Amino acid sequence: MAGQQRVYRERIRSTQSLKKIFRAMELIAASRIGKARERVTAAAPYARAITRAVSAVATHAGVEHPLTTERPEKGRVAVLLVTSDRGMAGAYSASVLREGERRLQLLADEGKEVSLYLTGRRGVSFYSFRNRPVTRSWTGSSDSPTAELAHEIADTLLEAFMAADEEGGVGELHIVYTQFVNMVTQTPRVIRMLPLEVVEGVADPGEEALPLYEFEPSAEVVLDALLPRYVQSRIHSCLLQAAASELAARQRAMHTATENAEELIRTYTRLANQARQSEITQEISEIVSGADALSAS
Repeated sequence: MAGQQRVYRERIRSTQSLKKIFRAMELIAASRIGKARERVTAAAPYARAITRAVSAVATHAGVEHPLTTERPEKGRVAVLLVTSDRGMAGAYSASVLREGERRLQLLADEGKEVSLYLTGRRGVSFYSFRNRPVTRSWTGSSDSPTAELAHEIADTLLEAFMAADEEGGVGELHIVYTQFVNMVTQTPRVIRMLPLEVVEGVADPGEEALPLYEFEPSAEVVLDALLPRYVQSRIHSCLLQAAASELAARQRAMHTATENAEELIRTYTRLANQARQSEITQEISEIVSGADALSAS
C-alpha cells in the first residue's frame, strides 16, 4: 500500500508540472492571438484593393502575360504547404498535411510531377521522415510571419514559374494553408495561385461599369510591376491566416490539456487517499489483532 501511495504522489507531481506548462502555453497563445487577428484584418483592405486593381488591369490590358497564361507543356507543378514550427496545437498541422496529401495525390493522378515547398518544421519533419524530396523550406516564424519572408517565398516561386522546363520550371503553383474563420473554426484550404485566376473584386458589368484605363508606358510594364506584388500580397495573406489559425488552435488545445490535467490530478488524488485509507485500516487491524492475541495469552 505504501508503495502504491508513493506512485500516485509521483504521478500527481508530474501531472502538476505538465499542467503548469500547458497553462503557460495557453496564456502565451492567448496574448498573441489578438495581434495575429489584427494583422489579418489590417492586411485584408490592401489585399482587396490590389486584387481589384489586378482584375481591372487584366480585363482592360488585352495582352498575354507569363503569369496569366496557361502552360500545358510543363508537367511540373509547385505546391507550397504552410505548416507550424511547433506542436501542441491539436490537429492544426495534421489537417493541413492531410489536405496537402490529397492535392499531391490528385496532381500525381493527373500525371504531373510535384516540386514541394514547405514552411514550418512540422511539414519538414513529416516529409523528411518519409524520405520525400523537398525543393526548399522555410522555418522559424510560422506564428509571426513577416513581409520579408512572404517576399522571399514569392520571389522563389515566381523564379521557378518563370524558369524554362529544362531548368526545373513549373507550370502551376498551388498553396495549401489554413484559413482563419474565427477562434473555433480554422479550415484547411487549397488555392491555385499561378497561372493567375483573378476573380475577386471584379464587379458585374451589368451592375457597375468598370473604369477605362490608360497604361503608361505600356500594359506589359504595368503588369510586370503589378502581378508580382499581387502574388506577394496573396502569399503574405495566406501566411497571416495560417499564423492566426495556429495560435487559435494552440490556445484551444492547451486549454483542453489543462482541464484534462486537472481531472487527472483529481483522479490520482482520490486514488492516493484511498490507498492511504486502506493502509491506515490495515495498520489498525494489525494493532487490534495483536492486542487480542496478547490479551488471550
